Amino acid sequence: MFRRVLIANRGEIALRVLRACRELGVETAVVHSEADADAIYVKLADEHICIGPAAAGQSYLDINRVIAAAEIAEADAIHPGYGFLAENPRFADIVEACGFTFIGPPADVIRKLGDKNTAREIAVAAGCPVVPGSPGLVPTAEEALELAEDIGYPIMVKATAGGGGRGMRPVPDAESLPGLFAAASSEAAAAFGNGDVYLEKLVVQPHHVEIQVLADQHGNVIHLGERECSIQRRHQKLIEESPSPILTAELRRRMGAAAVLLCKQAGYVNAGTVEFLVDADRNFYFMELNARIQVEHPVTELVTGVDLVKEQLRVAAGMPLSMGQDDIIVRGAAIECRINAEDTAHGFRPSPGTITSMFVPGGPGIRWDSHAHVGYRIPPHYDSMIGKLLVHAETREAAIKTMERALDECRIEGIATTVPFHKLVLSDERFVAGRYDTSFVETMKRKVGEEHP
Repeated sequence: MFRRVLIANRGEIALRVLRACRELGVETAVVHSEADADAIYVKLADEHICIGPAAAGQSYLDINRVIAAAEIAEADAIHPGYGFLAENPRFADIVEACGFTFIGPPADVIRKLGDKNTAREIAVAAGCPVVPGSPGLVPTAEEALELAEDIGYPIMVKATAGGGGRGMRPVPDAESLPGLFAAASSEAAAAFGNGDVYLEKLVVQPHHVEIQVLADQHGNVIHLGERECSIQRRHQKLIEESPSPILTAELRRRMGAAAVLLCKQAGYVNAGTVEFLVDADRNFYFMELNARIQVEHPVTELVTGVDLVKEQLRVAAGMPLSMGQDDIIVRGAAIECRINAEDTAHGFRPSPGTITSMFVPGGPGIRWDSHAHVGYRIPPHYDSMIGKLLVHAETREAAIKTMERALDECRIEGIATTVPFHKLVLSDERFVAGRYDTSFVETMKRKVGEEHP
């Protein structure tokens, strides 16, 4: 096991990794910007190193400064968390070239999977179902028009690079294709430096279901069940749960097996997430493989009892997985609500500021992953997530009831949060019945405006 790990991230994931290291007897060093100098994880770490001003480009995204911090801290390895440099293959290459261990998949695997078109080809080679679409990149709108006729409308224009919904445009018909094609390409070029796009058949009102995987350096690959992630806004997840209310045991088995085969085909190592779309007829299609730990990983931890971050550390240190596929048993149901500093009554407007009062829910089956506290100032420079409120119960019905109670107890003052919106979702009869898909949040907008003017 490593002697010291540099945590190259911030917020709740920095604290999460720090805790896992501490329990494994591993020393920690954390980087931080000037804006995060007073963060709780900075105070808890064995060493902390300021790497620049608040702007992420001059701190958390500056590879040279992160590497310099690792050298100053005399770290053995670097954990990138999620976001920032976590899926940057150049960073992973430099980490290894400088003599540190990158706690994540190999750089060449990140590079392949970061290109959605290449990832799609890997999925096809692994026999994993993919959404019908173009055979490769589509260079012009004219060529897109020809291909779209064969695929059939509606279609989706998708950037091959990046993520988070950028560089994606749904296209209802041929008339709107040229303009939307150009818009997707331009957005992708601006966001990722790569304007290449391809086409896929648009799966209407699908479920977004992902499979958690773990793979070691000895060829062992397992999956840990699924997470339902269809409650999302602009492709950003708001609520996740496990098990998914729409999966049958047979479909779960098939999706898990497909995820494992895909990871073996890609040469994947460490923790990762294979994301699928599931249509109304329960056909599933590969979307992408996220080569990192996910924000929503605690959902899987609650139902399986596996500490995913500790497994990341063990795998990166060269150890085999501490369990096999037959050891993975999903028990009960778990739900996660992402509590963001956003005003949901006004279009999810960011609400940076200082937390003047906060009461964290507690009791049986409740978990709160957060770096926030009374007096903490939510900076305007980064993601608006304050923390993750999770519950675990014997049944989905019981988990919903526990989450409703926890949301009622949750008190965060001084800023607006997404708690009121989560309450609306949990009380909606469609959510309670498990009858929801990725269009759900759009249908909630009017209700949010009415009940929270």
